Amino acid sequence: MRVLLFTGKGGVGKTTLAAATGAALAARGGKTLVVSTDPAHSLGDALGRPLSADPAEVDTCLHGAQVDTRALADGSWHALRDQLRSALVSGAGLATLDAEELTVLPGVDELLALTEVRRLAESGPWETVVVDCGPTAETLRLLALPEAVSGYLARMYGWKAKLSGLARSVDRLAAHLESLRALLTDPARTSVRLVLTPERVVVAETRRTLTSLALRGIRVDGMIVNRLMPAPGLWRGGAAAWLRTRRAQQEEVLAELAASGFGDGLLRSVEHRAAEPVGLPALLEIAHELYGSGTPLSGDHNLTPLLQVSEVDSGFQLRIALPLARDAVVDLARVDDDLAVTVDGFRRLVALPEPLRACRIVDAESDSRGLLVHLERTA
Repeated sequence: MRVLLFTGKGGVGKTTLAAATGAALAARGGKTLVVSTDPAHSLGDALGRPLSADPAEVDTCLHGAQVDTRALADGSWHALRDQLRSALVSGAGLATLDAEELTVLPGVDELLALTEVRRLAESGPWETVVVDCGPTAETLRLLALPEAVSGYLARMYGWKAKLSGLARSVDRLAAHLESLRALLTDPARTSVRLVLTPERVVVAETRRTLTSLALRGIRVDGMIVNRLMPAPGLWRGGAAAWLRTRRAQQEEVLAELAASGFGDGLLRSVEHRAAEPVGLPALLEIAHELYGSGTPLSGDHNLTPLLQVSEVDSGFQLRIALPLARDAVVDLARVDDDLAVTVDGFRRLVALPEPLRACRIVDAESDSRGLLVHLERTA
């Protein structure tokens, strides 16, 4: 089973392209589920039929659903939170306010949404699950949460000896989070497709998103440029002049993107349409422009390893493969056996390979392929 996650800056058309991809997969005979985790819930509008939390048939081989994270939180998280709070007060002797602080889990909506996507994926006959994620910021929280919450849970492990029942709950939750992380970082099963419009502000956010996903080991197998203005050809008049100017500006932005090395081999494009693309016929027309006669599952399957180590005379060089913009703000810090990597505000602790843990960091540099860290052997 494949999982395709569509995301992008709000308003770029990711819902339409996710729905078009799902429709194209189903038209080829593959059992497909298109599911939305976007709080805006416009997937049903794009497909031209109402959707609920339960998968509903849209067409032969095509089903759709919209995850209601608020209902999930009301139905499942509050019970677990009450259990944790009670155990922390009675078993660990914490004050009620301290227990309350420990059981407030930021991002629980995103965690429950991801859990529900996995449940839907594994409970049906789907060959492909296409996920219409929320805008980029929400999606990054969604995809980063399994790893982040694992660190949060570590704060509670100090009480495991006193709270055997709670420890079992924590162990189960930790195992669940690890399985979610494994799903997201498995390049054979899961990939992200970034949707953007040819505008500098949108491209800048897309670059940051691409770097953040690479930092977390999540594969991006496509970047779709949506709403490219049609070439006006031999048209005459003011409207044609406006189209030429707008198209020239868009092509200039795309040329800058290509020159920066971002999106090499990943870019596809879809032209802007006069009529709003609603319903399967319109979506299939978009899919044909996007994928042609090829399968929508095709994409860049080459995921460069995040860490690459090479030995040199004085020690080692560690390549951290990240797509970096020229103006990227990068920070490195050593934290025990980990390297804290922060790029444009996105931070991750990267475990150093065993041979490098006894080494000292002496220098680092960056280029379009990422970071190159120089480490020296210590006596």
